[in-house]
Amino acid sequence: MLKEFKEFAIKGNVLDLAIGVVIGGAFGKIVTSLVNDIIMPLVGALTGGVNFTYLKFTIKEAHGSVPAVTLNYGNFIQNTIDFLIIAFSIFLFVKLINKLKREKKEEVVKEEAPKPSPEVLLLEEIRDLLKK
Repeated sequence: MLKEFKEFAIKGNVLDLAIGVVIGGAFGKIVTSLVNDIIMPLVGALTGGVNFTYLKFTIKEAHGSVPAVTLNYGNFIQNTIDFLIIAFSIFLFVKLINKLKREKKEEVVKEEAPKPSPEVLLLEEIRDLLKK
């Protein structure tokens, strides 16, 4: 069982997945910073200095030690923008990878095309001469 687990863990798919998770986590932090530190302040400036993170609708006011019940729709807006940027970035990345794969596949197909034998070339020349 240990041997099977070792073979499974060393397979390329598992390593690729692990690398993807680590890079994805770091990418998420970058996008969150982009949204929080660059995009949302600009949006806030355009909307009169509104900070979306603190936007909320109070359903029930706080009473004593009982906290208020709120709908934090500003946080939802912030997270939705994060998601849209991440999804769009992944879309562009996948599109680029697919384009590179297509180009490489086309190159391989061109390289794999069999070259005609000298006899075939000679027969083609004769055919072309006969057509003239």
